[in-house]
Amino acid sequence: MNDRLGVPETGMLAHRTLPALMAPAQLLPGRSRDVDALLAWGRRPSARRVERLAQRRGLPVWHLEDGLLRSLAKGRRHPPLCLLVDDLGVHFDATAPSRLEQRIAASLSAEQRDRARVVQLLWCTQRLSKLNPPRESPAPEQPFVLVVDQSAGDLSIPLGLAGPQSFQQMLRAALADHPDCTVVVKVHPDVIQGRARGHFSPDALQHPRIRLCADGWHPAALLERAEAVYVVTSQMGFEALLWGRPVHCFGMPFYAGWGLTQDRLRPPERRTARPGLEALVHAALIAGSRCLDPHSLQPAPIEDLMRAIGLQRRLQSQPAARLEAFGFTPWKQRNLRRFLAGSTLRFRLPRARPGRWAEAVAVWGRRARPRLLAAVEARGLPLLQVEDGFLRSVGLGAELIDPISWVVDQSGIYYDATSPSDLEAVLATGHWTEPQLSRAAALRQRLVAEAITKYNLSDAPWQRPAAAQRVVLVVGQVETDASIRFGAPELRSNLALLQAVRQAEPEAYLVYKPHPDVVAGLCRAGAGEDQSRSYCDAVLTGGSIQQLFSQVDALHVLTSLAGFEALLRGLEVHCWGLPFYAGWGLTQDRLACSRRGRLLPLDALVHAALIAYPRYVSRRSGWFIEPEQAIDELLAWRDGPPPRQTLVQALFRHWGRLRRR
Repeated sequence: MNDRLGVPETGMLAHRTLPALMAPAQLLPGRSRDVDALLAWGRRPSARRVERLAQRRGLPVWHLEDGLLRSLAKGRRHPPLCLLVDDLGVHFDATAPSRLEQRIAASLSAEQRDRARVVQLLWCTQRLSKLNPPRESPAPEQPFVLVVDQSAGDLSIPLGLAGPQSFQQMLRAALADHPDCTVVVKVHPDVIQGRARGHFSPDALQHPRIRLCADGWHPAALLERAEAVYVVTSQMGFEALLWGRPVHCFGMPFYAGWGLTQDRLRPPERRTARPGLEALVHAALIAGSRCLDPHSLQPAPIEDLMRAIGLQRRLQSQPAARLEAFGFTPWKQRNLRRFLAGSTLRFRLPRARPGRWAEAVAVWGRRARPRLLAAVEARGLPLLQVEDGFLRSVGLGAELIDPISWVVDQSGIYYDATSPSDLEAVLATGHWTEPQLSRAAALRQRLVAEAITKYNLSDAPWQRPAAAQRVVLVVGQVETDASIRFGAPELRSNLALLQAVRQAEPEAYLVYKPHPDVVAGLCRAGAGEDQSRSYCDAVLTGGSIQQLFSQVDALHVLTSLAGFEALLRGLEVHCWGLPFYAGWGLTQDRLACSRRGRLLPLDALVHAALIAYPRYVSRRSGWFIEPEQAIDELLAWRDGPPPRQTLVQALFRHWGRLRRR
């Protein structure tokens, strides 16, 4: 399709995703005559003007409307990612035919029916709706039916052959049909935000069995558990069908009149077919929808958009709604907003105490002051400890390179072996399905094949000496790093580690690699680290860690993440501290932790550490992504042109070097 589509009402172009949603057609703003059709939005007054213009010119009109899976929210920051395009009518207008109506009545192939069933199941497992706020309206414990209000003036009401009186009839019917049930009346979000009026007066809601739901949250929990759902023309009736709920319609929405709902109105004669739910789902969500991938803004199947929005909802709903963050630098504050999307944040100074507004507190790693910890404990507030993830960036965090992954731990932090963490709890008690282990194995194999590590630094390759029988790599760390303070109770310095490894492996060819932050001058070298050449055969200040993995037989670490990366590549790993990956039968450990000892397959560790535990955020869209997508972005980042250093990064690097003199 290479249509030239006129857009006489250019206000439609405020939806910045519209050109991509209509691709490959070309959009021509204004009243150009060299077009194949004109675009109009729904049944708005502006659409009437476009229809009159089209009639004068003898052109067809394509009517657009938000898709049934629109996006996360409304507003400029959340343009539509799904669109309904109808060249006959408008899906909510029962007074005239529409292309969607014809698609519902059409027969489906077996393959199309199978896909529709998958999409229906995916809608429910991802817990989706037209708009997708992170938190769900709670469902009552007792049996209930759901009555759905709409905003006054919604054109789908009169065009759905209904009116204001239909809502009063609906409420009376719900009360009468279910005398032993609570009746939950869900108010439209626009009414809650003051942008519109609803259809029920306060007096109409005084019945003792009526409970008002006016939180504006997601309806999935209500639709999942309702005994029945009562609507006039709301899309929530369609969503209730996807959940398998009985639906009573007091208007004639697009999904009514097909034998799937209990209708109080006579359907149009056009709706005589009895196509089944699969046909309705296929027409409305597959054949009739145009969708975009939210990261690339390129056309994509609706299944991709469903999974992406589902991921946002799951991760955005996990932290508390209101968070106070203590001691985060301005650079980290910007990134914390990305990784805690869905929560409202307030940033506080390190010495402050949490206010009454806070439902939880966030800190960087183990940097919380004792006074703050005492206040958090006294208030019984959840404490979220935030740290870099294990696939972080292309470049060092110490150079203010934005991360692609962070972890948010609600019980500890992964490098602190003195107490449990969310990661340790999963490793100690979790169970993994075969699909989860297969996914982890594929992820591990791809990381190895693509040479992905935490920082993805590149340098000249190093070759092992031809005469060396056993080459051992000793990985240095920043000695002030919290992972040493909280994960290395015995050896605590790079020099001590080197000395211990030399004693343990006197015949090996020992290679020592200082930490990149130390080599770059961003962090101090450890005490006596300048003597390292006395205890090893080579000191490598360059060379990428992933390339070294192919040249050595074993690694010795205190708590370095390099040990985990070496495990992914099948190397022998010796741990002199207690990193998160030690104690599960995969490493040769010098220390023991009483909370560990369970023997795990490598791919269980991979699933826990790289799939279940971190949060990944796209550099392109700012949305949460899966680890596989993070690898795609890391590869594009690594293979692309080097970014220009910002003034802030240059000043920070210079200041850091001066501070360490």
